[in-house]
Amino acid sequence: MSKSVVDILQSDMECEGLLECFHGLKALDKQCFSALVEAEEPLTIDDLAEVVDRERSTVYRAVQRLLEAGFVEKEQINYEHGGYYHVFKPANPSEVRENMQRMLNDWYAKMGQLIQEFENKYDESHKVSVQVEQ
Repeated sequence: MSKSVVDILQSDMECEGLLECFHGLKALDKQCFSALVEAEEPLTIDDLAEVVDRERSTVYRAVQRLLEAGFVEKEQINYEHGGYYHVFKPANPSEVRENMQRMLNDWYAKMGQLIQEFENKYDESHKVSVQVEQ
């Protein structure tokens, strides 16, 4: 169930709540992100699955959501004799902040536009009903 703006403003939110608020990320996504932040080095999907005690495929989907949201970066590591694997680490906090600020500014502009449309629509309806009554 989605929360209203009033609910969000009245809740005690921590900064990690932005993961859910901005991107609709799930509890496992936040758990994976926290594990990556706490890790001393980038982790593979298998390493991360072990840390959060979940199936590899489930963790992979969570990491994909984090990648799409821009909270995590993927790096390819090449084996000396061919082949490769990927490791994951948290994205640069400044870049994440800038992205969230941009999204917030876009949202604010969109809400301002919708509020103006609301006023225009109902102001005209109010004028018409007042004229009909007279």
